[in-house]
Amino acid sequence: MATAFVVVLVIGRLPYKPGAPELSNGFLTSSYPSFQPTMADALAERFALCDETIRVNCVVDGDTIWFRSEKIRIADIDAPEIFSPHCRDERSIGEASRDRLLELLNGGSFTLVAGWRDTDRFGRKLRAVTRHGRSLGEMLVE
Repeated sequence: MATAFVVVLVIGRLPYKPGAPELSNGFLTSSYPSFQPTMADALAERFALCDETIRVNCVVDGDTIWFRSEKIRIADIDAPEIFSPHCRDERSIGEASRDRLLELLNGGSFTLVAGWRDTDRFGRKLRAVTRHGRSLGEMLVE
């Protein structure tokens, strides 16, 4: 049985703010200590890949989803780009990240946890996605 491994690249630097996620050399780590789930995993939906018409429960790329018609940026990862990649390899790895995230989301119930900011500069909700207290972002980069 073949096992697929996904490598998620961190692209870009994030400024540090008190109460913000841990930074290592200015880069976001996969650990988000400020995310403290307050309830058991209670959310579960079937996800598909997003397309021009699907915008309900779908995966856009390795770090963005639509959940119950709300666009969510997974806050503790930064996946390679699919739509404006710097090269063919980045797009390929980005597609693998997207597919793995789809698999993880469809793998059981989860919790969306707000962090140190509610939205990003594009208006997307910033949330960590956890299952049994563990970040799906962390699982994605394993």
